[in-house]
Amino acid sequence: MQVSVTEAAANLNELMQAAINGEEVIVLNGDRPAIKFTPIESVKPRPKFGSAKGLVWMSDDFDEPLAEMKEYME
Repeated sequence: MQVSVTEAAANLNELMQAAINGEEVIVLNGDRPAIKFTPIESVKPRPKFGSAKGLVWMSDDFDEPLAEMKEYME
C-alpha cells in the first residue's frame, strides 16, 4: 500500500494497524518513497550461557567402553 504524507498523517492509526497485520505501507513524499512501515519479526530469546548449570549430570564412567563392545575391542 502506498499513501501520501498528508494521507498518512490523517490515517496514522489505520496504517499502523495495517503494518501490524503484515501489510507493507509506504509513505510517499511527493512521488518518492520516504517511509516504510513493516511489521517487526518477533525475536527469539537467546539462551543464557550457564543457565542449565546443575541440571545436567554425567556418570564418572561415561566414557568407559560398553561391556557389549569388549569383544570388538580386543
